Amino acid sequence: MEVILKDDVKGVGYKNDIVVVKPGFGRNYLIPQGLAVMATPSARKVVAENVRQVAHKAEKIQNDAQDLANRIGTTVLSIPAKAGETGKIFGAVTSLQVSEALKALGYDVDRKRIDFDQEVKSLGEYTATLNLHKEVKHQIRFNVVEA
Repeated sequence: MEVILKDDVKGVGYKNDIVVVKPGFGRNYLIPQGLAVMATPSARKVVAENVRQVAHKAEKIQNDAQDLANRIGTTVLSIPAKAGETGKIFGAVTSLQVSEALKALGYDVDRKRIDFDQEVKSLGEYTATLNLHKEVKHQIRFNVVEA
């Protein structure tokens, strides 16, 4: 089943992409949630026209995302967490904590755009991926230190 995405869907595609999904996923989740529409010939024409109109805006957004990635650069964050004697922290470090640490440094990154390479459940150094744009991804290092 081919659908046109109306918004970014993690693991499926980005806004205005025409993707092939399983019929049940499209009918029962994507379309009722307003995340996609059927890829009919008329819908394809509408999307093509919309893409042409926003092409120059998209380039600016991508340049802004690349600029943010360049400004963040090799910044290493320090995230405090309560930990036991063995170095295992209580709970886990979340994308919200990384987002707030970036915001404290003056970088506004939505927590939904932060993915971890592995679960963060002990003290140490980790990396996270910032999905700033569909073509701009940036790796950031952070240290989990005892609070």
